[in-house]
Amino acid sequence: MNLPESDSEEELPPGWEERVTADGSVFYANHLTKNTQWTHPRTGRKKVVSGELPYGWERCIDKATQKIIYIDHENRRTTYTDPRLAFAVEEKDHPNDFRQRFDASSTALQVLHGRDLTGKVALITGANAGIGYETARSLAKHSCTVIFACRNVESARAAIDRIAEEKSTVADLCEAVHLDLTSLKSVVDCANFIKTKHKQLDMLILNAGVFGLPYTKTIDGYETTFQVNHLAHFHLANLLLPLLVTGSRVVIVSSESHRFANLTVDNLTTALSPDVPSKYWDMTAYNNSKLCNVLFGRQLAKNLQSNGVGVFTLHPGNMVSSSLTRNWWLYRLLFGLVRPFTKSLQQAASTTVYCATAVELNGVTGVYFNNCFRCRESESAQSDELATALWNLSAEMISNL
Repeated sequence: MNLPESDSEEELPPGWEERVTADGSVFYANHLTKNTQWTHPRTGRKKVVSGELPYGWERCIDKATQKIIYIDHENRRTTYTDPRLAFAVEEKDHPNDFRQRFDASSTALQVLHGRDLTGKVALITGANAGIGYETARSLAKHSCTVIFACRNVESARAAIDRIAEEKSTVADLCEAVHLDLTSLKSVVDCANFIKTKHKQLDMLILNAGVFGLPYTKTIDGYETTFQVNHLAHFHLANLLLPLLVTGSRVVIVSSESHRFANLTVDNLTTALSPDVPSKYWDMTAYNNSKLCNVLFGRQLAKNLQSNGVGVFTLHPGNMVSSSLTRNWWLYRLLFGLVRPFTKSLQQAASTTVYCATAVELNGVTGVYFNNCFRCRESESAQSDELATALWNLSAEMISNL
């Protein structure tokens, strides 16, 4: 998708209006000259809209004027503007004609160069170390208020102090809150605390994760990798939905490992939380949890489409050297060997920061990114049936407690 470099580039000149034909083609009307044209008056590009109307909307023909009108039944209003215009995409001659501002070598601070995030509030799980720390550091250095949601609060406070040494105002902007993803009660307590202190979240970054764990169950009775990487984040996001407003973004850190998952609609329950260790392999558990991340993002994007909240999933990088490998010496050795050939933590945080802040992603949702670039998920990750089944199962697991 050829996205604009800034909001001003897409802004229409005075007297112009954006409209949509019956077949989804976008055209531009100049009320001053009474002319119309197919190309954007500033960018010269053509755009189209596609897909279903948001929930509660209906497209009709006005009997009096014979013009297309759109009825928002939920808010009881009528407009001539197609609500899908917010998600219009550029019409291309070639489907792979993309424009990309950043790549695998870009850092999170480069993505944020020149940005002022004053007044923005971000919550990041696992922000005390690794990719989460670099994500939090980059946002905080650009004056964003950052909530460090971590199991180890002292470590989170120490992380804030380190960033404050680079920029003193960070100490007043950032806060550490307790969040233990192995306990769904802790998730509820954290969400309730956040809602008492903040009226709005501009960025909800679900970053924390575990890897290479032996077979264990949480206090809630679910397999630990599945609960930490998916179920607890699913619960947290849903509890914090009241704080998400138009323009807010939910960013879910997944992995290319999701392509090696073995989940199906039929085996969801047994694959995600096996009852016996003999049916468990740590790598499969991780791959499945990362597929859960993408499927969760897919369904959440659909649920929030009419609210103007953007939802993105992403792969931060291959075998990035972080605390993720702390659970087994063999993984630490393997990741250490390939460290010279993989991304730094700053580079690994770039796609997260891009999805959370890039102005060209305004109005975009339900997309998977790698190297700050849109890419196609696995076939399983594109399954609406599997996404719905996972959502329903996750909601049932939480309700059973």
